[in-house]
Amino acid sequence: MIKEVIVVEGRDDERAVHRAVEASTIATHGYGIAGHTWQLIEKADRERGIIVFTDPDFAGERIRKRISQRFPRAKQAYLTQEEAWKNGDIGIENASPADIADALSKARATSVETGRTFEYDDLFELGLVGREDSARMRNLVGRALGIGYGNAKLFLKRLNEYAVTREELQTAWTSCMHQLRSEK
Repeated sequence: MIKEVIVVEGRDDERAVHRAVEASTIATHGYGIAGHTWQLIEKADRERGIIVFTDPDFAGERIRKRISQRFPRAKQAYLTQEEAWKNGDIGIENASPADIADALSKARATSVETGRTFEYDDLFELGLVGREDSARMRNLVGRALGIGYGNAKLFLKRLNEYAVTREELQTAWTSCMHQLRSEK
């Protein structure tokens, strides 16, 4: 049983989460979150904590940002677009129970530390920027770390926001490099 309440976008997402893990959920029903839904999320955050788990698309990121601004202590869980893609549709409801459980197990809270562990040069050194396959590497490493995909700027922000350690990044990067080599 997951202690925190998982905040998703819709009923289909709730059903997909319930197939994957034992947890309580709240659906926002899109970007226009109703007053009573905000009250439910506030109560859940206060009593158990919340995990924001929205679709890996533009609308999902807007909803995530809106909730996170109001509840900065919320944990964040991410699926890749590939994991959430099915028949031309993207959403948590399309992901496998294993991918959902994995994403939720990697949920991270924003760090209260204001220091920066990583700089742009760190990404360049690991080939996460500046190379032909950098976007693919950021996608793989982001999945391994549970911080989602992002362009270089967003990826760097998430590494620092979620207090990823150098050891965690190195381990994820090494694992992803082995995966890429085995694909060739």
